[in-house]
Amino acid sequence: MSNSSNYYSSLLKLCCETRNQTQAKKLHCLIIKSLTNPETFLYNNLINAYGKLGNITYARHVFDKMPQRNSFSWNTMLSAYSKSGDLSTMQEIFSIMPNRDGVSWNSLISGYVCYGSFVEAVKAYNLMMKDGVFNLNRITFSTMLLLVSNQGCVDLGRQIHGQIVKFGFGAYVFVGSSLVDMYAKMGLVSVASQVFDEVQERNVVMYNTMITGLLRCGMVKDSKRLFHGMKERDSISWTTMITGLIQNGLEAEAMDLFRDMRQEGMAMDQYTFGSVLTACGGLMALKEGKEIHTLIIRSGYNHNVFVGSALVDMYCKCRSVRYAEAVFKRMANKNVVSWTAMLVGYGQNGFSEEAVRVFCDMQRNGIEPDDFTLGSVISSCANLASLEEGAQFHSQALVSGLISFITVSNALITLYGKCGSIEDSNQLFDEMSFRDEVSWTALVSGYAQFGKANETIDLFEKMLVQGLKPDAVTFIAVLSACSRAGLVERGRQYFESMLKDHGIIPFSDHYTCMIDLFGRAGRLEEAKKFINKMPFSPDSIGWATLLSSCRLYGNEEIGKWAAESLLELDPQNPAGYILLSSIYAAKGKWSNVAQLRRGMREKGARKEPGFSWIKYKSKVYIFSADDQSSPFSDQIYAELEKLNHKMIEEGYVPDASAVLHDVEDSEKMKMLNHHSEKLAIAFGLLFIPHGLPIRVMEHVHVEISGDMLLLQFKAV
Repeated sequence: MSNSSNYYSSLLKLCCETRNQTQAKKLHCLIIKSLTNPETFLYNNLINAYGKLGNITYARHVFDKMPQRNSFSWNTMLSAYSKSGDLSTMQEIFSIMPNRDGVSWNSLISGYVCYGSFVEAVKAYNLMMKDGVFNLNRITFSTMLLLVSNQGCVDLGRQIHGQIVKFGFGAYVFVGSSLVDMYAKMGLVSVASQVFDEVQERNVVMYNTMITGLLRCGMVKDSKRLFHGMKERDSISWTTMITGLIQNGLEAEAMDLFRDMRQEGMAMDQYTFGSVLTACGGLMALKEGKEIHTLIIRSGYNHNVFVGSALVDMYCKCRSVRYAEAVFKRMANKNVVSWTAMLVGYGQNGFSEEAVRVFCDMQRNGIEPDDFTLGSVISSCANLASLEEGAQFHSQALVSGLISFITVSNALITLYGKCGSIEDSNQLFDEMSFRDEVSWTALVSGYAQFGKANETIDLFEKMLVQGLKPDAVTFIAVLSACSRAGLVERGRQYFESMLKDHGIIPFSDHYTCMIDLFGRAGRLEEAKKFINKMPFSPDSIGWATLLSSCRLYGNEEIGKWAAESLLELDPQNPAGYILLSSIYAAKGKWSNVAQLRRGMREKGARKEPGFSWIKYKSKVYIFSADDQSSPFSDQIYAELEKLNHKMIEEGYVPDASAVLHDVEDSEKMKMLNHHSEKLAIAFGLLFIPHGLPIRVMEHVHVEISGDMLLLQFKAV
């Protein structure tokens, strides 16, 4: 072999390492110019270089021009086609090869395995066995075991295991690791452990594989014992253990292990940082997350897209959206995971409009959404009850084919349900080829939200008949439906069945639903008894719910108890003052009303003004009570007067007891008639074309979180 061949081959190898195809082509030109008859060895290196750099056309050109080919030439060309996914040409090359060896067969099988041709891979393996067992090697068996793992074919896996033992490959650590991995992935941990124990000389890779399998099957104690019993551990061992603990819900232990890893001085890579950041997010451990962020910067991983995405996700889960934004903006390279992390983070923290904006920015940057991204942005539209934008994303889902993913369909069912288009939700549900618990719960919740109690309960019963397991959210919808329909005993039965039949421990929202169930039915004494038997005191919403029912039925005694409990829990919550004032006002106890108003001022409790808004021709029109700011005020109030006269003619009697002022009845009627919601509806009747639905958004809750204002809305 000449010095020039060695020299050029070394340079070609460097081109492969640096992924520099342009330089490889220049070297090729230089070889043609400077060497009259290049050696076969150099030709082979050219084919290999072009193959590794993904230029199959140039590789084939060199191969066809070679004056002499050897087995390495054929195998290199075959491998290039195998790795490129051109399986038909790979098979053609294989069929005309003058000589085949183990490398040839392995390239053929590997091509089929990598590109999902399961049947062809098994056929090739069987033909290889017939061609002669001398071609078999550890790579053959490892490749086939990978295929078996991916396909979950236990019987085929056992056959290959038998052949491994028969032909004496069981002692190879490389093959043993693949066997352990295969059995563990298929849930046969006892067999995986047996294979592990039978291998005499185990290396770190095999230990890591066994630990991964144990953790995947939830056998945390066994994995810990194996990990701590290792004579030698590498960074993969530590990262595997940290990741597995997190996957088993043991984030705090994962954090402790990460600290031990640092003390051991182990090198950390993107996967280590990604896993421990997931633990910080799960624990909402912002302080530790910031410390790890500092370590990431010092380690030089702050420019890694995988780590950057994990940082965004961690900060969002710790409710530090501004930090997440800062990391996201500094990322030089962003992929779909990065964009999705920011989008989901906005949605989870109540900033749905920002989530929609990020999705649009992502598309402008040429990043195509996956099913999770599209499902997330549709969920944000659902939170905003923004039907117009959600319908556009529905169209995108249809065009892109992502509608077939259950995550997208479920999000759309929720969207249409929250926007009041329950017929569209139902149609989507019926069109789904596969439905899971989330699909059913989304539709059940949609019916419940808009007061279709009987339909909600019927659908829930059908869900149970289908053998699907309801979750906590499903029961909130069903209990709400029972409350609206006045089905007290039915609701009580469902509540009791949560823990008894479904193993779901009720939390505060379920107890609030039960308080509402008794309260709406006027069974306030039962509601009080229920509260006294609760394992914990109601939250502010629970007390306000009871207080609201007391106002409805004029129960001053229980109302006072509920109000005092609410104000003790949350002194600045205006609901306690306002609802109790309503009870006093209905009874004409204006001195009590005045006293409550003074107490409200002294405590600094302030009722946020409610407002409603409606969208017309891509513009949002916002209304507050007694609002005169609209340029269409005269028309709106005239329309309201007409509506009020028609309602009174039909026998409607307004309930003036909720007005907390000692004024004439006519003045009370005026206050009731100029509610923000009524103003928005009047606007809709005036300007929304006849036949189209009028959708009004009502602001129902405001809270401050950090430096961000969170608004929650409902469609009415």
